[in-house]
Amino acid sequence: MSQTMEAREVLVGVLKRKSSLDVLRMQGWYHIPVATAIKHWPPKTLAFYQGYPFGEEAFRIRYYGDVEQIEIVPRKVLFPDDKRNDHKAENLYYRLRLKKMKEREPILSYRPRAWAFISTTMAKFDNAEQINDLYVGSHLEERLWKALKYVKILAEREWELNIKDHTYYVDFAVFCKQGKLAIETDGYTTHYGSREKIDYDTWRRNEIELDDWRFLQYTTKQVKENWNLYLTQIQESIDMLGGQEPPDEFSRKIGEEQAEYIVDDEEM
Repeated sequence: MSQTMEAREVLVGVLKRKSSLDVLRMQGWYHIPVATAIKHWPPKTLAFYQGYPFGEEAFRIRYYGDVEQIEIVPRKVLFPDDKRNDHKAENLYYRLRLKKMKEREPILSYRPRAWAFISTTMAKFDNAEQINDLYVGSHLEERLWKALKYVKILAEREWELNIKDHTYYVDFAVFCKQGKLAIETDGYTTHYGSREKIDYDTWRRNEIELDDWRFLQYTTKQVKENWNLYLTQIQESIDMLGGQEPPDEFSRKIGEEQAEYIVDDEEM
């Protein structure tokens, strides 16, 4: 079975405040708006990313648990005493009950990220050391990710860019002291399916480059043939941009909004 066809048994959600972890510990459930589009549903296991409010324990996954039951309930059942959000009382939510909360060695995020959910496989979750290990990409993306890790290039996977009211994702983003490097891999059929696709990809790349990103792109043959060739080129680009920026010095650049870990706009 190919990497992209593996079952996505694990759903990683976000804990945007400490009270959410208290609910998990004391009541054993997590909630997700029914209106939220989530692929690979239902999950067998839930894991939880701790956001900004967790201080020194932020930007990591430590807790997880197997899903015992999934039910759909109105918000007033979840939070009967929350008068502040009475206008949302009838909104429907999945309430996912866990068999038991478990704890593991933390899966770290080296940089704050803006995301709501990650669907991944149990194999990836069991072996992950950092958030980027959880993403399930194409065979080419997985091969390049393995190579980047091997030579200790601190790339971010599936990095979100917000440019002129457009949202784009790049396969890999490397933040450098004097600039930003986007790296992408494409099979031979990716850009030749239609004229519309070619038009979109060309415009997308132009906007990304105008937002001060340097761009490297590799084909199937280039990724499969020789790691040394494309890794040398990537390293040369990083060196030209002043070397890698240490994660603890990371700051959002112009045109990128501060990451927020929001499932919806509620107070609970």
